[in-house]
Amino acid sequence: MKLLKDILYGAGIAAVNGDTSVLVNDIQFDSREVGMDDVFVAINGSVVDGHKFIAKAVDAGAKAVVCEVLPEVLVNGVTYVQVKDSQLALAHMAANFYDNPSKNLKLVGVTGTNGKTTITTLLYHLFKKAGYKVGLISTIKILVNNTEYKTTHTTPDSLSINKYLSLMSEEGVEFCFMEVSSHGIHQKRAEALKFEGAVFTNLSHDHLDYHQTFAAYRDTKKLLFDGLPKTAFAITNLDDKNGMVMLQNSKAKKLSYSLKSMSDYRGQILEKQLDGQLLKIDGDEVWTKLIGDFNAYNILAIYATAENLGLDKLEILRLISELNNVAGRFQYFVSKNKITAIVDYAHTPDALKNVLNTINTLRTGNEKVITVVGCGGDRDKSKRPVMGHIASEMSQQAIFTSDNPRTEQPATILEEMEKGVEAQNTRKVLSIENRRQAIRTACKLADVNDIILVAGKGHEAYQEINGVRTEFDDYKEVKQALEELDK
Repeated sequence: MKLLKDILYGAGIAAVNGDTSVLVNDIQFDSREVGMDDVFVAINGSVVDGHKFIAKAVDAGAKAVVCEVLPEVLVNGVTYVQVKDSQLALAHMAANFYDNPSKNLKLVGVTGTNGKTTITTLLYHLFKKAGYKVGLISTIKILVNNTEYKTTHTTPDSLSINKYLSLMSEEGVEFCFMEVSSHGIHQKRAEALKFEGAVFTNLSHDHLDYHQTFAAYRDTKKLLFDGLPKTAFAITNLDDKNGMVMLQNSKAKKLSYSLKSMSDYRGQILEKQLDGQLLKIDGDEVWTKLIGDFNAYNILAIYATAENLGLDKLEILRLISELNNVAGRFQYFVSKNKITAIVDYAHTPDALKNVLNTINTLRTGNEKVITVVGCGGDRDKSKRPVMGHIASEMSQQAIFTSDNPRTEQPATILEEMEKGVEAQNTRKVLSIENRRQAIRTACKLADVNDIILVAGKGHEAYQEINGVRTEFDDYKEVKQALEELDK
C-alpha cells in the first residue's frame, strides 16, 4: 500500500476532489484489472477512451481515479484527480509507485526504424558475456538477468516497464537495454525514466498510419534525445540524413558512428562472406558472424555504447566476435541440396532493400534470389507498392503473400503490392495468399545454390487473421519444406 499523494508526484495535477492521503494498493489503466483500493488512470487511447469506464472501475473497488475530464457523478469516498495528460501522469505514477527503479541501474534506450532489436539483444548478450547482470526490454522478449518474460509491444506500457525495472533492481542488474519505439515515445511510455544513454539507428518509411507524416515520425523519435540529461550520452548514425537532427536539442554528450563519413566511431567493411564479415573499427579488426552493411552499423552502435558504458575497447571487440545472429534477423541455414534459406524481420522498404542488397553482394554466380514477402494489414498502406517494387526489382523471383493481414482482405493487400511492380518485372512475380503455400512454392522453385529470403515476420511465431492468432513460424516452415525436398 502506498500514499496516493506520493505516487502523484510529477503527474501534472489540475484539480483534486477528495483526500490524496489515502492508501492505494495498485495502479491500473484497464478497468477490467481494477481491484479493491486500486487507483484507476483513465487514458483516452487511440482505440478506447478509458474515461467511459470510470464508473466500472469505481464499482470494482477503485479508491482513486486519475483522469483528464472529471465524470459528472462523483462517488463519495473516492478521490478524483484531474490531470492535463493521463498518459504522462501514468508514467510518473508508475515510476513513483516502484520507487524510480531506473535510477538504480544504467538504462540505455535504442530507437530508429530498423536495428533496435538486434542492437539491444546483442548488447544484452555482450554484457552477459562480460560477467554482468543484465536486463533487456525488446520486441522479442523481456529478460531480467536470466528470467524471461513474454512481451506484446516493442515498448511496453509505463507500469510494465517500471515493474520489470524494479525486478531488475531487486536482482542486482547493472545494465538494461531497451527498445524505444515511436509509439512508445508518443504515448509517454518512456517518460519519467532515467536514461544513461540513447542510440539512434536510422529512419525510413514506417508507421505513417499512426504518425501521418514522416516529419511527425522523425520528431517523435527525436523527443527521446531531447529529454536526456547532461550526464547521459547520445549516439547517432551519422550516415543517416536524420542522424544529426536527433541531437540538435540534446543536452547529452553527443557522439556518432558511421561507415561512410568521419565520426567518433568509424567503421569499414574489409571482407564479406555468408558466414560473417571482417570489420575495421577505429583501426582494429574484428570478425563478426553478423553480415551485411546494416549489421556493420549495428556492430558500430554496440561498440560505441559498450565503450561509453565503461568496457575496454579490445574486450568489446573480443566479445563482438562471439555474438550470434538474433532470432529472425538474417537467420539462415543451408539445406542438404545446398539451398540457402534466410528468414528476416524486414517489414519496411528500407529493411527489405538492405537485406536484398546484402544477399546480392554475396552471390558468386548464377544463383537465383527468391523472395517471399507480404505486408501487414491495418498498417501503413503507402509502403505496400514500394515493398512490391523492391522485391520484384532485386530478386530473380518474388512471391507476394500474406503477412499478418489482421482485419483486411489478403487479396487487397497483394493487389496494392502488385501496383509497385514495373512492367519488365511482372513475369518474375507470383501472388499466393496462403503463406505456407508461398514458402513451399519458393522451395520447389529453388535449385542448387539458390537463395530463398522469407521476409516480414522474422521472430514472430504466429500469423494474425481476422483477430485470431494461429501458430506460424517462418523459420520452421521453410526448414521443414526444404528438408522434405531433401529426402
